[in-house]
Amino acid sequence: MSETPRSSRRVATDPSISRHARRRRHNPFATGLRFVAGALAVLLVSGGTVAAYALWDVVSSVKPAVTLAGQDPNIPSIDAIEGGVNLLLVGSDSRQGQGTEYGDPSKETGVLNDVTMLLHISEDHTSAVVVSFPRDLFVPIPECPKPDGSGTFDAMSSQKINTTLSYGGLACTVLTVESLTGLRIPFAAEVQFNGVIALSNAVGGVEVCVAEPIEDDYTQTYLAAGTHTLQGKEALQFLRTRHGVGDGSDLGRISNQQVFLSSLVRTLQSSETLGDPTKLFGIAKAAAGNMQLSTNLANLNTMVSVAMALKDIPLDQIAFLQYPNAYGSSGGQQGVLPLDSAAEQLFDAIKADKKLSITGTTGVGSVTDPNAPAETETPVEPETPETTPPADASAPSTTPPPAADEAVELPDSIEGQTADDRTCSKGNN
Repeated sequence: MSETPRSSRRVATDPSISRHARRRRHNPFATGLRFVAGALAVLLVSGGTVAAYALWDVVSSVKPAVTLAGQDPNIPSIDAIEGGVNLLLVGSDSRQGQGTEYGDPSKETGVLNDVTMLLHISEDHTSAVVVSFPRDLFVPIPECPKPDGSGTFDAMSSQKINTTLSYGGLACTVLTVESLTGLRIPFAAEVQFNGVIALSNAVGGVEVCVAEPIEDDYTQTYLAAGTHTLQGKEALQFLRTRHGVGDGSDLGRISNQQVFLSSLVRTLQSSETLGDPTKLFGIAKAAAGNMQLSTNLANLNTMVSVAMALKDIPLDQIAFLQYPNAYGSSGGQQGVLPLDSAAEQLFDAIKADKKLSITGTTGVGSVTDPNAPAETETPVEPETPETTPPADASAPSTTPPPAADEAVELPDSIEGQTADDRTCSKGNN
């Protein structure tokens, strides 16, 4: 059953955060406090020698990059990136180089992208959307180049999307999502378990609400009802838990992850993070040292530019959505099938940079926070009495067309929330 549409609503952002995402700053030192380039923030509070070391430390942490198909070699200057952005974030279940804490690496038979998220930033940098693709979503996989350059993998008509990383690496996952969505994706990043730990530590933890106790023996996630600030291993366990939330499925895990992600965005946009050079440096260091980045993203200028495009977007205009799907099977395997009509509506709206109005629920792994601050209702202006005669029914309509920035109401089969929506994880009892 669908809920009442939660139309996009414009809210005032923190007044301590300046709003110039697309304008070049005259003072590069002040700019350093506004984006994830932590090394530049250190420049403000230390001497040139320390700042130079910090900058080198971040840059030298970047791992060897992955080349995507048809990459644009141009690197932006340090300012908000021009135009829209499409970036794919992949969470790998690989245990390689992760020790034995998450399982025996010698028993791993493949590397799966159990988390696949597409970030789209609008052309004018006033809205953003993150679409999560269920790991068991059956999709066509296009012909993919082999990571070692020795040839290509054949195209497949229907496979689970989380197999793409094992077939052809990050580049194959990008090609698959491009084919599925019709969007060009020039930026991509892959993160493993230790990377999630490092990033959550860098921001100083993320506050999450738990509506019902979470008990998951598989990931060792045990959280009582209430509010928790999670970082390190606890944050990773929370993001990995599937059996402990919702209906125990990957779909419940996605909505549970969106509880964390929306809170993370609120944390990142807060003055406590933007104004703390130590946190900014830690975020840049963690991202550079714990992610496998595409060639275009493995550059400090690019990372800074993308972050600057995001930093001033109002919370109610940052949406976290689940790719529309329904349980089904393909080739004798159980999984989820795409709902093509709903997906087409979603990505048509994304390509047109339309604001989005979510009408579906938040998902089976989360519920609305009952203690969330009440919304302030806008006073309704009294209607002006009709003073003109009714129009001739046979005359052409003079009703104005919808405004260009009017929100597109998504079908209720698309679940999700905005970063402004306060939600709680729903335990699987």
